[in-house]
Amino acid sequence: MPSNRSSIAQIAQHLRDGRPGGAEALMQATVAAHQGAGAELMAYKTWDGDRALAQARAADGLLASGIDLGPLMGLPVSVKDLFGVPGLPVFAGTDSAFDAAWSAAGPLVSRLLAQLGIVTGKTHTVEFAFGGLGVNAHWGAPVNPWSGPDGARAPGGSSSGAGVSLAEGSALLALGTDTAGSVRVPASFCGQAGLKTTIGRWSTEGIMPLSPSLDTPGLLARDVADLAYGFAALDPQGGGVPQPRDLSGLRIGLPRDFFNDEADAAILSVVADSLRQLEAAGAVLVDVDLPGCAAMFDIFRQGGLAAPELRSFLDRQFPDRIARLDPVVRLRVEGADKISAPEYLRRRAELALHGRAALAVFDHCDVLATPTVAIAPPLLADLADPAAYGRANILALRNTVIANLFGWCALTLPAGLDGSALPVGLQLIAGPFAEPALLACGQAVENRLGAGPELLGRPRRVS
Repeated sequence: MPSNRSSIAQIAQHLRDGRPGGAEALMQATVAAHQGAGAELMAYKTWDGDRALAQARAADGLLASGIDLGPLMGLPVSVKDLFGVPGLPVFAGTDSAFDAAWSAAGPLVSRLLAQLGIVTGKTHTVEFAFGGLGVNAHWGAPVNPWSGPDGARAPGGSSSGAGVSLAEGSALLALGTDTAGSVRVPASFCGQAGLKTTIGRWSTEGIMPLSPSLDTPGLLARDVADLAYGFAALDPQGGGVPQPRDLSGLRIGLPRDFFNDEADAAILSVVADSLRQLEAAGAVLVDVDLPGCAAMFDIFRQGGLAAPELRSFLDRQFPDRIARLDPVVRLRVEGADKISAPEYLRRRAELALHGRAALAVFDHCDVLATPTVAIAPPLLADLADPAAYGRANILALRNTVIANLFGWCALTLPAGLDGSALPVGLQLIAGPFAEPALLACGQAVENRLGAGPELLGRPRRVS
C-alpha cells in the first residue's frame, strides 16, 4: 500500500493499478488506526468498521472487473453525525437517535455513496451543531490529538470528530458542516485543511439543520491538495480537480481591522511568518479595508440567525427535546424567544447588504488572508465553567463567521505550531462560488509553506 503521506490522488490510482492490497488493505489499515487511538480520541459516535471492510472488498472486486464508479471509490470517508447515511443512526449530538427517516441520504452523501466512497462512521458533533469548541454534555468531547501533558484540549466544533478522525488515520476525507466556522475551526485546531463552501453550492437536503440561512456542507482533509480532489469528486457543477496556481503575483489581501484585534500573540506571529514566506516567493501583500465586520459580528454575538432558526425548527419538529438540550445549547435556544420577527428580518437584511458591499474588496486582491482562529485550542477542563466556555466559544468563531455572514467561501490550512506546539491555521477567503480559484490559491500557498503532515509533524496523541 502507499505510505500515509501519499496524496488521495495517488492512493486512488493505486487502487486502480491492480497491485496487491487495494481497498481492503487500505481499509484494514484504517480500522487498525481507529483501534489504536479511537478509545482515547473519541472521534466517532457510531463506528462502522465491519461494513466498511465488506464494502472495500466489493470495491476491489469491481475495480478488478473493470468497473470504476468514480474518484472516491474505495476511499475511507468519515461523516458528521448530522448527515443521513442509510443504515446508520442520526443523533445530531442529542441524547437519543432520530427517526430512521433522517438516515436517508441527501444529494451530497448520495454522490459519495454512488462512487462507492466508504463511510467509516458518524463523527461526533456539538448538539445541533450549535457551538465552536466541540463539547457535548451528552456524549463528551473528542480529544484534540495535539493535546499535551497538561490535559485534553478542545477539538473545535461543531464538526468535533471530523478533524480528529483524519488525525487518527481512520479517514482520508471528512464531511462536515459550517454555519459559523464549524469546518474551519476543527480543521485548524487539529492541524488539518478545511473548506467551507458557498451557501447553495452544495445542497443541505438530508442534513439536520441549524440555520438554513447560513448552513453549508464542507470538507476536511489532510491538506489542500486532498481537499481539491475531494471537492472535484463531490461538486455537482463538475469540472476537474483545481490545480495550483502560480504564487508569483497572487494578491493576498490583509484586512486592516477586526481579524487580528483579539488574536493571541503567538498565533499572530506564526501567521505573520507565513505571510513573509509567501511574499518572498512572489505573492503581493495588499492592505485592504473590509467594512462591516464589526457590525456583522455584533449581530452574531446577539444570536445571529442561527438561534431563532434553530428555535423555530425545534418548536415545529421536536419541542420535547428542548428541555433535554445540552445546557450551553439550551441557553441560546431559549434566548431566541427575545428576538422579534422585525429584528430577525432586520438582521437578514443587514447581512445581505454588508455582504454585497464588501465584495468590492476583491477588486484589490484575489483572496483575503487572516488567522483562522484567534485562540489556541483551550483545555476541556477549563470549559466546564459556563462563562469561560462563552468567552472561548465566541473567540473561536470570531474570524471564521465573517465568511458565513457575508455569504462567501473560505478555507483553512496549517501555518505552523505555536509556542505550545499546537496547530495554527491560516484562513483564505474568496467571494461566492469561487471555490475552484480558492483551492488553486490554497494549493499555491501550501506548496510554499508545506503541507500539514510535513509542516506540523505527528500529533502527540497519535502513535
